[in-house]
Amino acid sequence: MAQEDRLALDTASAPTAPTAAPPRAAGRARWTLPLVAAGLVLAALNLRPAVSGLGPVLEEVRAALGMSGTVAGLLTSVPALCFAVFGSLAPRLARRLGPAAVVLGGMVAVTAGLALRPLAGSTAVFLLTSALALAGIAVSNVLMPVIVKRWFPDRVGGMTGLYSMALALGTAAAAALTVPAARAVGGGWRTGLGMWALLGALAVLPWAVVLVRDRDARGPARPAPGAAPVAPLRITRSRIAWALGCFFGLQATAAYVTLGWLPQIFRDAGLSASTAGVLLAVSMGMGIPLSFVLPRVAARLRHQGPLVLVLGACGLSAYAGLWLAPAAGAWAWALLLGISNCAFPLVLTMIGMRSRTSVGVGQLSAFVQGTGYLISIPGPLLVGVLHGLSGDWRAPLALLVTLMAVQIGVGVLAGRDRCVEDGE
Repeated sequence: MAQEDRLALDTASAPTAPTAAPPRAAGRARWTLPLVAAGLVLAALNLRPAVSGLGPVLEEVRAALGMSGTVAGLLTSVPALCFAVFGSLAPRLARRLGPAAVVLGGMVAVTAGLALRPLAGSTAVFLLTSALALAGIAVSNVLMPVIVKRWFPDRVGGMTGLYSMALALGTAAAAALTVPAARAVGGGWRTGLGMWALLGALAVLPWAVVLVRDRDARGPARPAPGAAPVAPLRITRSRIAWALGCFFGLQATAAYVTLGWLPQIFRDAGLSASTAGVLLAVSMGMGIPLSFVLPRVAARLRHQGPLVLVLGACGLSAYAGLWLAPAAGAWAWALLLGISNCAFPLVLTMIGMRSRTSVGVGQLSAFVQGTGYLISIPGPLLVGVLHGLSGDWRAPLALLVTLMAVQIGVGVLAGRDRCVEDGE
């Protein structure tokens, strides 16, 4: 039930004259939704700079910390591992503490991790501080669809598009600005990576206010005495859930290979570090307008399969271009990869559409993202290993073409008009 409806029922059933509480509650209702929307956007801006800001300076980080190619490949797999492990804890934490409290804690972890990572003097410390930031991102990742379903149940497509656009903007900004911003202030890769902690600190503020001032943000209401508990969904028996999980995992593989390795592919083709960073930013920047529009289109379709096919075709075309002419067509391949990687806001929209309640969306989101990120863990690592063994990018690109073909297949299955509550 919507928050305003609960307030109206409380007022109508009160046996005495209204007190000062209802006006205060009504005031909360007026500002809570805009505040949650602002918090949603700011949180989304922080969900990728820890990853996308690393790609343009990965070569410098490797040199400074003495990383081998295999360890660098492991580093590109750490995000998926952290998202799978820590993301699975999000629904339980949200039930106990409330989603606002968990997102607030996530933003604090992101800020701390990004602030401490540039101080690392060894690979182990760099990985640990990265994991701290990624843990905060993981729980926030899972709860974004839950927050949309709970506070904006009639605007799932629009709000998913809004925070997906913010996520793409944060991704592109970190890719484009990490190197030039660091140079502008006379710093190196440590300055470039550390400056994103300021954005994390900004995201803490709205969620702290929501948590303190809005009682409904503290979590779902407790069941009345004698009420039967709500049985959890049997997500693991749902074909829709498994299809979504596989689709999520394969699109995440493609996305993290892009974030971790695309700048290096361009640099190996003869382009400068700054140009490679700009090309990654262009790729990620394509998601800014498309992430806003695509969820709205997807929400209006009964079957999202056609969108899956279009995005997959763009990915296959980009990989073919990187194989044949990585430098000559660099801008085209970056644009096509940017379109293909918009499978992420598409799958987030489908998560919100494949369950009828915010509780169901929370369980489905945790399963899909946990399963998906586990599936995506080997991809970036395998790309690094194949590149190290072959000495070029053809074997990794062949792997990515194969995975994209599978992604298209499971995405079409996940796009069917079904809900997990139906036993599908």
